[in-house]
Amino acid sequence: MSKIKQLIFIFSAAVITLTACTSSSDKASTTSEQEAAAATGKEYLADINNSLVNWRATHKGGFAPRYGTLKIAGGNIAVENGAVTGGNFTVDVNSLWVDSASVTEKDKKAINLQNHLKSPDFFDAAKYSTAKFVVTGVAPYDSSKVTSLTDGATHLVSGNLTIKDSTINITFPAKITVSDSNVDIAAKFAVDRTSWGLRYGAEGNPADWMVSKDFELGLDVKATAK
Repeated sequence: MSKIKQLIFIFSAAVITLTACTSSSDKASTTSEQEAAAATGKEYLADINNSLVNWRATHKGGFAPRYGTLKIAGGNIAVENGAVTGGNFTVDVNSLWVDSASVTEKDKKAINLQNHLKSPDFFDAAKYSTAKFVVTGVAPYDSSKVTSLTDGATHLVSGNLTIKDSTINITFPAKITVSDSNVDIAAKFAVDRTSWGLRYGAEGNPADWMVSKDFELGLDVKATAK
């Protein structure tokens, strides 16, 4: 191979690697479990038929992304004077779905990954059928203090996220829209799955990891006035 071709190959590989490793999500900050916010004001119930949690994960180096959805099983949001004061929602872990479009290898099937993610290696859906998010705080989003990849972010939302036996408080930018009849919350952020004990493929030396520690969650929560 000529030197020019070698340089082109190296440059192309670098571009592909950088592209694969680029995330379109904010990285949520984390801390220990916090006290739930007082849910004062008007109550809105989660619209489970029109709310979703999108998820995305990659293999080491950002390659072979897998993605799909989870369903919201229930929840509520409280609003006072036009501002969200508190709330919670529950995710049905058994609803975890893998989009077949994300599994392109001929020797792999989406259903096999779906079953593996529900197994004790990951979410252990048979034992832990739900995950839960409880709001601990909502503050105005200030772009001069916090940068965000969430389009039109309006607030910083903090809450206790419980997966399996672990509860971690996370904070992420979100776009919140409130009206007399509806509340919409949209956000896209990444978290380190090992914080909740999901360690499969991410043990020991990082060079040996098979699956990235970070996974992305996209919230699309809709609620209607009670």
